[in-house]
Amino acid sequence: MARILVADDEQGLRTFVAEALETDGHVVAQAADGVDAARSLARESFDLLITDLKMPRMDGLALLRQARLEQPEMEVIVVTAHGSVDTAVEAMKLGAFDYLEKPIAGPGQLRLLASRALERRALLAARDRAVREAPALPPLTYGDPAMAPVVEALRKVARTDASVLLLGESGTGKEVAARTLHAWSARAQSPFVAVNCASIPETLLESELFGHEKGAFTGASSARRGRIELAEGGTFFLDEIGEMTPALQAKLLRVLEDRRYERVGGTRTLEADVRWVAATNRDIETLRATGALREDLYHRLAGFPIRLPPLRERRRDIEPLAEMLLAQVGATLGRTRLTLAADARQKILEARWPGNVRELVNALERAAILSEGDEIRAEHLELTNGGGGAMQPARTASATLEEIEREAIEEALAAAGGNRRAAADRLGIGLRTLYDKLKRYRGEAEED
Repeated sequence: MARILVADDEQGLRTFVAEALETDGHVVAQAADGVDAARSLARESFDLLITDLKMPRMDGLALLRQARLEQPEMEVIVVTAHGSVDTAVEAMKLGAFDYLEKPIAGPGQLRLLASRALERRALLAARDRAVREAPALPPLTYGDPAMAPVVEALRKVARTDASVLLLGESGTGKEVAARTLHAWSARAQSPFVAVNCASIPETLLESELFGHEKGAFTGASSARRGRIELAEGGTFFLDEIGEMTPALQAKLLRVLEDRRYERVGGTRTLEADVRWVAATNRDIETLRATGALREDLYHRLAGFPIRLPPLRERRRDIEPLAEMLLAQVGATLGRTRLTLAADARQKILEARWPGNVRELVNALERAAILSEGDEIRAEHLELTNGGGGAMQPARTASATLEEIEREAIEEALAAAGGNRRAAADRLGIGLRTLYDKLKRYRGEAEED
């Protein structure tokens, strides 16, 4: 339901417009001319103004200028007599959503145009909320030389609109990198919207991305905007792109190629003005070779690939990261004086962190809860490292990535009591990814 103001010096037209819009449940106020309408705008808030262009005392263009000052977020539709289209176009240049020519064909045309104007207002309001409510950008903390090429690449590509593909193990900070890229770009004042393809059921992911119309499927009792629509003008981050089904990948490809799409169950074509950033923690060449990621979609997304190193390859960053993250944990818990004792620092530095930064955060959260005072000691860090085991020293350089990965999976499965979904959650990967890895290691690890 919206609040709508109708301004026209013809009583019959005002009544026609009001009755047509009230059938949709809207609250409609009427004004006999531009001056009365301006007074109403000064007293009350409206979502939509429908105004005639030719009115005594104050015409529609003057009212439109006043409306932009009084209520800049309100949408405006102008009504003009046949032959005055040039004036209507001028009104649109001043910010009107659209115009209607007299005589209005019927209530259906009016209601449809009003619905679209209100939809646009709601979308812009949602975008503003997304910008206001977005979590504070986590600092891209680094000092290790292994991170210097990553930061430099982010700075350079941020000046462009090129698609970016972020590669790296789970927990290496791919979303932090994506948010940093957004913050450094010309789109920084528009929304940053993220979707984790592994965390949304396949049956819902299409609607989540593209939105849906009322009645598009069972349970779709009203129209809903998709995440792409909410990201308009900003950055759209697709995390775990390798978990998306091939059929949905084909639909996404069309959006990247044509920048156009339709909601599920809809026929109206929408424009997608977003900067695309995708990420995966799976081996990209394996994804391509097995067909889990379409080759054509890969080339669209990988305009500028950036690989984030795991925490074990940027060991100089572990201590400053721990300090920063502990401060964030302390702020969340209302304990702003938390510090790391010397033995805790040493244990953190020696740990291998197969879960990377995400695991470090979890370890510090648990340690803060276990500690009675403000000092985190080594004993508080015993119940960490992937879900229950004692902290282990960092592996030697001779350990292979597969060995580290296999052991992390075993630890997560053990901590989850053999529950694969819980283990996948602990590892920060999709369930299908975990199944793929278990299949690969079947001869090396027990079936759960």
